[in-house]
Amino acid sequence: MVKHSSRIFLNQTALKGNFNFIRKKVGDNVRISSVVKANAYGHGIGTFVPMAEKCGINHFATASAFEAEEVLDACSQSSSIMIMGLLYNEDMKWAVKNNIEFYTFNLDKLQSALDAALEVGKPAKIHLEVETGANRTGLQADEFGKALSFLKKHQEHLIFEGLCTHFGGAESLSNQFKIDSQHKRYKEFLKQCSAKSVMPKYRHIACSAAALAYKDTLYDMVRIGVAQYGFWPSPDIYYMHLQETGKKKENTLKRIFNWKTDIMDLRSVKAGEFIGYGTAYQATHDMDIAVLPLGYSNGYPRALSNRGHVLIGGKKAPIVGLINMNLFMVDVSHINDVKVGDEVVLIGRQNNNVINISSFTDFTQLLNNEMLSRLPSAIPRKAIK
Repeated sequence: MVKHSSRIFLNQTALKGNFNFIRKKVGDNVRISSVVKANAYGHGIGTFVPMAEKCGINHFATASAFEAEEVLDACSQSSSIMIMGLLYNEDMKWAVKNNIEFYTFNLDKLQSALDAALEVGKPAKIHLEVETGANRTGLQADEFGKALSFLKKHQEHLIFEGLCTHFGGAESLSNQFKIDSQHKRYKEFLKQCSAKSVMPKYRHIACSAAALAYKDTLYDMVRIGVAQYGFWPSPDIYYMHLQETGKKKENTLKRIFNWKTDIMDLRSVKAGEFIGYGTAYQATHDMDIAVLPLGYSNGYPRALSNRGHVLIGGKKAPIVGLINMNLFMVDVSHINDVKVGDEVVLIGRQNNNVINISSFTDFTQLLNNEMLSRLPSAIPRKAIK
């Protein structure tokens, strides 16, 4: 098998530490659903899911049926899969047949779920998503009663697996009033469930931010995305944790992600020569540069042109010139004994130096999630201890 121009390594020990921390935060009685949408936030579903299972995780949440199928191929038979977003009616029979849970956020989807269950000959596992203020997807208050009656009438074929909603901005303290309002509305939906004697198996509303900061949102299950990969949802959530613990600093969540490539070529550039396309960078002195075999088509942000760094020989090598589609150049004039084929760290640690995701996001205005989820699935991922 030929080599890709870069590779990603995922650290099992760091992942276990992250889940241990999250479990301590949410308690032993709250189920953790691992959110693996966007190719496990760029970490790779096929590699990440078995790693999470080794940490005791047995529930995975995706944004689509396509992703759910990827999880199905990667997970053990004892794990459960939940689709939070797109599920076409023509794929519903497949979901029911494979015991895949899915959100329903309108009455038409409930009828389609019933039709699929009857045709397959086994019950569909339904999570009713309710609208509480994010105004994305969710059953409106005036149709919720009909949905509950429908579930009660067809309970032999429709399992009420969960009642859920999504907070619109729990990671920011400035949104506290909105989160409180959404939670209040969710409780009203729960009251209707109780009044009609149609209760869900799981109540779940908390994402990473809410699960780490707002204990009253935990209920029966939490949907953990960014935190499991080693990132605090926001500075606000991190500082709330420090206040709670009375600590000034704590590196509890660890990045599990490392991205590497190799030096493709070495060149000497005379003072006054331009490097790369256009006139974006002109050598002010004689320089040695290394050419790296990836660019913006491989998920490396073009906005890091003349701004970012990589690690070579444990030292930071600044990017010089524009990042191209498939390669970019770095200055290695200050690094001794550099050779073609030497390892280059794009994100991660080398000797005593480190390149963090924040090194990218601070310069490019990308969110951590956005940066990672843009990484092509073709880049090979590998689990390491």
